[in-house]
Amino acid sequence: MLYDCRSPADRDRGVAAAIEAVKNGELVVLPTDTVYGIGADAFTPYAVKALSDARGGSQQAPPVLIGSRHTLDGLVFSLPKAARDLVEAFWPGALTIVVEHSPSLAWDLGDASGTVAVRMPLHPVALEVLRETGPMAVASANKVGQPAALTAEQARDQLSYSVRVYLEAGACPDPVPSTIVDLTAEVPRLLRVGAIDLDQLREVAPDILDERGA
Repeated sequence: MLYDCRSPADRDRGVAAAIEAVKNGELVVLPTDTVYGIGADAFTPYAVKALSDARGGSQQAPPVLIGSRHTLDGLVFSLPKAARDLVEAFWPGALTIVVEHSPSLAWDLGDASGTVAVRMPLHPVALEVLRETGPMAVASANKVGQPAALTAEQARDQLSYSVRVYLEAGACPDPVPSTIVDLTAEVPRLLRVGAIDLDQLREVAPDILDERGA
């Protein structure tokens, strides 16, 4: 079902329905500050598999979205100083960090070699959902190889009944993907340039390498 979160009453109903769906292991589509995402409880393996199946069988481990910076401490074994500095500077926002997750976590996101890509989005609807559900595995709300959805309506056209709840918040104002930084080695490495450029990153982490090793 699609809820128009631009209406206060529909937003309240939609957020509640999305939270319930995620807790029941179902899929939801929600707005973020980049593009719309399809999400599932990160700790429910069959829900994560359903997310992959809905998108057409993507083999990549999905990123994880969280609703609070403090949640990050529960997901990682240790967080490098550069990671903390970058999070402090750019979260919530369009920065995804790749870190080593705690080996004790009871989740199965796919073959990511003990790492996880994590982001705290800058969108009030997404944050409201995430603060109640906890970490969610979230990928772009489209079939693999198809354009990213810029509205919940576009996502529904592609994903149809595989998703229980669609949260519509209007068209994405700035559909630029997040910047991805790998923080699993001694020196941070830029994997993808997105909404945050290299110069901005280097103001916080001066030794960061770009994807070509420069």
